Order: sequence, then structure tokens, then C-alpha cells
Amino acid sequence: MPVSPHFPSVVVTIRALEVFRAASLRCPRLGIQAFVRTLCDLHGVPPRGYLATQFRVAFDVYLSIRNVVDKRVQAALGRNTPNWRLKNACPACMYKLEGEESLLIPLLVTIDGNNSLKRFWRREREEVLEDGTSVPGTSKERLDNRVPGADYYLPREEIDRWAKEGLEDMMKGFVPEDGGPEEEDGCMERWQNMREEVTSRAYGMYDETGFFPALCRHSFVLIVVDMLGQGYDNGCKYGKMVRAHPGLSKLAADTNFKSLVGAFHGSGHQRECQLKNLSTYVEGVGTEDLETCESFFSKSNVLAPTTRYATAFHRKQAITGYLRHADVFDAYQGLSGVLCSKYRRALRTKATLPALQETMVQLRVESRAIFETWLEKEKRFLRTLSKEPVQETLEMEYYQKLVNLLHQEEHLANVMKLRLPAAAAPTDAAGYQRAAKETRGIETQRRHAMERAAKALEAVQDLEARLDTDRWVPGSEKWEAAATMSGRRRYQRALDDLEGLIIARMFELYKVNMAGTGYKLRKHIAKALQARSKAVKAAIERYNAAADAMTPPKDHLSWEQVVEYAFLADFDLLREGREDIRGEPWALPSGRAAMDQHYKLLRADEELKRLNIEIRRFITYMGDEEAYLRHHEERLVAESNAGLAHQVGRHRMEHARFDALHMVALGKLSTEKRFTGSITPGVSVCKERHARSAPSREDVEMHPVAPTGAPRAPPEEHGDDGEDAEDGGDSGELTDTFLHIMRITHDVATAT
Repeated sequence: MPVSPHFPSVVVTIRALEVFRAASLRCPRLGIQAFVRTLCDLHGVPPRGYLATQFRVAFDVYLSIRNVVDKRVQAALGRNTPNWRLKNACPACMYKLEGEESLLIPLLVTIDGNNSLKRFWRREREEVLEDGTSVPGTSKERLDNRVPGADYYLPREEIDRWAKEGLEDMMKGFVPEDGGPEEEDGCMERWQNMREEVTSRAYGMYDETGFFPALCRHSFVLIVVDMLGQGYDNGCKYGKMVRAHPGLSKLAADTNFKSLVGAFHGSGHQRECQLKNLSTYVEGVGTEDLETCESFFSKSNVLAPTTRYATAFHRKQAITGYLRHADVFDAYQGLSGVLCSKYRRALRTKATLPALQETMVQLRVESRAIFETWLEKEKRFLRTLSKEPVQETLEMEYYQKLVNLLHQEEHLANVMKLRLPAAAAPTDAAGYQRAAKETRGIETQRRHAMERAAKALEAVQDLEARLDTDRWVPGSEKWEAAATMSGRRRYQRALDDLEGLIIARMFELYKVNMAGTGYKLRKHIAKALQARSKAVKAAIERYNAAADAMTPPKDHLSWEQVVEYAFLADFDLLREGREDIRGEPWALPSGRAAMDQHYKLLRADEELKRLNIEIRRFITYMGDEEAYLRHHEERLVAESNAGLAHQVGRHRMEHARFDALHMVALGKLSTEKRFTGSITPGVSVCKERHARSAPSREDVEMHPVAPTGAPRAPPEEHGDDGEDAEDGGDSGELTDTFLHIMRITHDVATAT
């Protein structure tokens, strides 16, 4: 491969370029500079700076050739229509069959923002204005309008359509739908990942501040957008923003869009938000945790070292190549394993039904329907905690001002009782000065005490006018009621402080044990946790003091109880409401555990229904795709287009190399006693793969590809490692059985 278009003097072999491409996709940390230096070491020559630049030029040309070939293959297969890849990204999610059951939620998608793949914006030095403020310098970016070949990225022009600058025009005449009384859940204040003071500096340093992927629940990438000076907030707030957006609200309503929160992030949301948006309590979601993006980011973050200072084109080129590789060699390769593990996990959940029934006997619950009633009661109780009524707030403020007034009047009375010092003899100059100083001090105390008392009285009179009430006196009914409410407020604030510290502790522990966290960062977090533990213990002491002041006193919390809390939402049930819930079964640990297990069983039934549909879709897809690609491969050979036929064969083998393993895994699952699905292929709703006609000559006409004359790529042989070694001789028999079923189904469909 030449490194210059005219009169090249240096070339790079295709083999070296392909080795780097394959190695960098498997290990994205590998950059061009490290690979070129490796080649220099192998060839025994000193590394030169220009060699990496030359290799980059050759690699760009090589990837552009591969993109052209891929486009020709897609055109030959009739798959070059807009959004074809998006509509066919996942066989389990999107390859629908005739006669299959309908799902309440047809498609589960996980979205999240990730700022690890941000790109540094090359600028001039900051300019300091006359008023002392600094502004970012002008851009030094090189103009490069090249576009990567794959269609994973949403175009930047499409993103700009929804920018905040154009929102004002869209808002004209738009009236958002009322979210109802449940619209506010109060948990948005906990998430501060989009604080202005945190993001403003990052927006000045980076052009792309991250990327925002949308994945299906099987980790196939649907679409990706760059975050251009933007960010992503939490899921519950995101859903409210969509419903309030003039351009998106109707589209979201038409498609029944609902924004939920993932299982991990949901632990930091308030209980009221969890009951609406956590997958455990949402009908139709199944056992999906909606945290696919987190596992995806744990692998994609390794791209950061090679993309942080790259050009805009090379960053997007690297990300696009990784996404395509991840779809084939991660998502598709592991699809049968994902389906089987989800199926077995749902079956294990179903196996807990006898334990739930035993718990129901202990709780004297006759029917599982009572758990639905408990959930509604909990929702109603939590709604009473969301906001204090205005009247109660004013009464508590008035009570505090009265207490302050009594304190100031008592202090004034004590100061007025102070006796002035006796007058000194005229001949005692020192005594006279001392007496005068004491007199001035007492008079100052009296004046300050009178001013504070007058100020406190003025505040009390103002609130009396606003409440339209007479002066309360200690011991009166209103006084005692306000005192109780004020004590409850102190208790709840102490609980809020304790809960906030626990939230920080849980997330820091997760970070300490996360793969990829360096030694220094681990030590730093460990020291912070040590200090945080002291703060938590102090917060527990303040909470227990506030709990003692309650009427009746609340139970104390110990360090062990706080550390072992399974859900942060359990704190919400400690809050003092306007009704006593200590006797409610849903507020007891055993009742809450039984209620959660009930909903997990409901979700397990939904998961099994979804998996039975997805497994049959996948089985059908493998047979249809293999037959379709083989047909077009043979057609191209018959048309004397052996070069393109060879490329279609290579494209076919990208997926076909894994199909035998998928068949073995799904076949083993089907032999289990509790399997309720079917592994017989069905008939797809989409007739594209049923067609056997060639695309029109206009769609396929491109520059000719030189025929290679090479035979079709044979299926790769797999070693006897891992789970395959346990299969033994059964794998061949199961594979033959599956292929036989598919051939019979195909023949019957063709004959009809």
C-alpha cells in the first residue's frame, strides 16, 4: 500500500495493515506509534517519527478500500437502503416472525452518555480580556471533511436540529401535557453530573465531550451520537425532558416511549422514583437490568488513550471500527450465551415461588394480589412525604420565631436586671474609669438585647399577619402541634444527611472494585472512605439524637444496620409522615422482601415469554441468513463476478463461523425440563431474505473488483477449550439436527 498518491517511494504491506487492524480491534489501546515501533524492532532499524505518519496514511487508504468493498457487498445484497443496518441490527430483537405473541414492550433499548471518549480541542492559548476574564483561543483544528464508512453515527447536522438555540422557535404555541400528580418524584436533586461549574470548563477544553450510544438489550449498537458540548442526566429526568420537548413529545407518545432507570443507578434514586421507573415494578420489562451500556463502556473506554488527541475524523474512524467489530465479535458471538444465561436466571427466579408461598403463610397473606395493594399504599404514603404543605411550613416557621422571641425576651429581662456599678470617689480616677467602662458595657448589652427582641417581635408579627392568627402561648394546642412538626423536620434533615453519605459511600466502593481503576486512585478512594466513615458515624449520632426527640421516640440506627442496607430507598420508609406506618406490613422488612419477590416472579414470567420469542427469531434468522447469502454468492459466481462473490462469502462467514456454537448452546437449553419455548424455525415477517432475485444493475454498478480466484473461506475450526470441550461428540449431532430442521423448513417454504 503506497503512502503517497504520486511517485511513492515507501509502501506498507497489506498483511501488516491487516495485522494492525485486527490487533487494534482486539486491543484498542494499541496505537499506530507502538505498532510501528514494534515493526522497527522486528526489522532491526531505529524508529523514526515520520514512519508513524506514513503508516497512518497507508492505513487510512486501506480502510477506505475496505469501506468501498463493504458498500459494494451491501449493494449486491440489496442492503444499501437508508437505515437498513439500524432496522436489522439485532436478530433477537428485530427479526419478527409470523404468528408470534405480541410483547407489551416490543423493544428494550439502553442509552447512556460516556465522557471517556471525549476529544481534546486544539486551540490557541486562552485570551485574557481587559476586565480580567479569560476566553478560549481560536481553533487550530485541521479541516478534514472525510466521513467513516459505517452508518453508526447520526450526522452532526441532525444533532444540530435539536440544539437549544432553536428550541425557542419550536416552543411557540407548544403546550406540554400535564404529567399529573405523580410527575414530581424529588430524586433529580441527587444527581449533579450536569452541574454548570463542572461542565463549563470541560466544554471549553473539548469539542466532542463524549459519545452517546443506544444499544439493544443484547449489546448490539443501534445508533451513536457525539455529545457536542452536551451531557446526559439521569433517566427519570430525561423522560420528563422528552415529554416537555415540542419536537419530541408527540413522537414519544406515538411510539409509547418510556424512560426508565437501570438497576445499578436506580439504587441512588428515591423510592417513589423507583416504584415508577425501576424495571422490577414496570410491567413488560422482564428481568432486564437496563445496564447494558455500563458493561459496554467497560470495554469501549480502552479507546480513550488513542482517541483523546486524535483528529475528529480519526477519532470517529476508530470508534466506528470498534463498534462494527463489537457487533460481530462480541454481541453476535455471545448472543446464544446471553439468551441462555437470561433464560436460566429467569428459571432460577421462578424456582423461588415455594419460598414466597411459605413467607405468605407466615405473613398471613392469602393471595399475591395483596402485594399490588401494598404497592399502591406505599406510593400514596411516599407522595405525602414529597412536599410539606405551605400552611404547615408557615406554622413551623412561626413556631421557631416564637421560640426565638421568648429566648430574646428572657435574655433582655436578664440583661435589664444587671446592676450598674457604684460610682467611684472623685479622687479615685482609676476606679472611675473602671466603673464607666462597666456601665457602658451593660448599656450596650441592654441596647443590643432590646434591638434583637424588637427584631424577633417584628418577625413574629409579620407571620401572625400572614397566618391570620392570635399569639400562640406555650402549652397551647397549636404550640404543641407545631413543636411536633418542627422536631419531625429536624429528624428528616438528619436522615437526609445520613442517606447522602451512604450514597457517596456505595458509589465509591463500586469504583474501588471496578476493573481499570489504578493503584493511586484506589488508595485515594480508600483514604476518602476512611474519612467518610467518620462522617457517617457522626451523622448516625445526629440522627439518633433527633430520633430521641420524636414523639414517640424512633428506633436508633447502628453502624452495622446502615452499612448493610440493601437499598437506599429503605431510608424513605424511615421518614416521619402524617400517618404512622410502623404497623403496615409493607413497611416491615419481611413484607418488603415478599413484595419484591412477588414482582421479581412476575418479571421472570415476562422474561421467559420474551426469551421464547427471541430464541425462535434467532434460530430462524440463522437459517434464513445463511441461505440468502449463499444464494447471492452463487449468483455472483454464475454472473462471472468471482471477486464480489468472494467478498460476499467472507461477509457470510463473519456470522456463520459462530452459528454451529449457537446451535449447540440453544440445543442444550432446549433439552432442559423447564424449557417452554420452541427451537423449530418459523417464517419471518420480513420477506427480504425469502427473495431470490438479484438487485437491479443500477444498484450494484460500481468499479469492477479484480477477481481473486480464491476459494470460499472455509468455516473456522474451534479448539476444544472452555464449554466446547465439554460438548464432546454431542455437538456434531446437535449441529446436524439443527441444519436438517432448517433445510426441511426451507424446502417446505420454497415449495409453498
